[in-house]
Amino acid sequence: MIETIYVEEDLAEHPRVEALRRKYPKAVAVPIERYGEVFNRNQQSFRLQKRKPSLILARKLGSYVMPAPYGIGGELNFYFSHVLNCLYDCRYCFLQGMYRSAHYVLFVNYEDFQLSILQTAESHRGEEIYFFSGYDGDSLVLEPITGFLDSFLPFFADHPRLVLEIRTKSIAISPLVDRDAFPNCIVAFSFTPEPVSEALEHGVPPVESRIAAAAKLAERGWRIGLRFDPLVLAPGYRELYPDLFRRVFASLPVEAVHSVGFGAFRLPRDFFHRMARAYPEERLFAGDLEEREGIVSYAAAVEAELRDLCRRELLRYIPGDRLFSY
Repeated sequence: MIETIYVEEDLAEHPRVEALRRKYPKAVAVPIERYGEVFNRNQQSFRLQKRKPSLILARKLGSYVMPAPYGIGGELNFYFSHVLNCLYDCRYCFLQGMYRSAHYVLFVNYEDFQLSILQTAESHRGEEIYFFSGYDGDSLVLEPITGFLDSFLPFFADHPRLVLEIRTKSIAISPLVDRDAFPNCIVAFSFTPEPVSEALEHGVPPVESRIAAAAKLAERGWRIGLRFDPLVLAPGYRELYPDLFRRVFASLPVEAVHSVGFGAFRLPRDFFHRMARAYPEERLFAGDLEEREGIVSYAAAVEAELRDLCRRELLRYIPGDRLFSY
């Protein structure tokens, strides 16, 4: 339940702001000049704010579309962030090291994002371009607040060479089930083995529920992405990961799977230290980790073994041209 909504003053009469004010009539509205005065304030506790985040309604300025650090088959990959932060509380999530605040930021000027996407497309005429929407927050779980799908699904459906990836751990798939699928949209579900999810992915639906959600969307014709990210060195990982892959592919037809991606646990050094200070009791941050070129991850040999295991097992189910390592 949203109890406080911060609103940039020049957005007070914006239609999306007015709609959210009506949706949460009991929330206290606090006018602000720019979202950074709340979101980037010093001496905030991400851990405490995570218990009851507020909502900040803002206008995105500057760069709307950025080059993505990964891809799933296309040569042109970009991401855009209409929302910052996430409902879920995953201990490994880099957002907890990157942001000072756990409040949700919603950039309501969707039309500016769409214009920038079209300008990016104009720079690459005739080419397929991938746009990832789940980089700085789960694209689906906050849909009741953001109305993201209502605005962006029709937009991408009208531009078939622009591919949208919706990255999520949510099972709230009714906004997708109730729509007709279209080929240039990929609904990508993230998974870790059940014991890892239970220990580290607080508030996230169970693995079986996510598998069932992906299977239901596949039945409705949606293209499905599978993201095994991050790979975590948990006790019994040599059995846990093959079992997870078996369970997923037992429910999903291979022809419905657009792509499979995986990547080992890793964090920028500064992010890692902030997160370790915030959660000193978390075993994940006290594991067999080392720093290489400013990135904290597993020892190189350990990471290579984990990656090789997962690559070998995943190739039992899908062709190599649909498998991507981050």
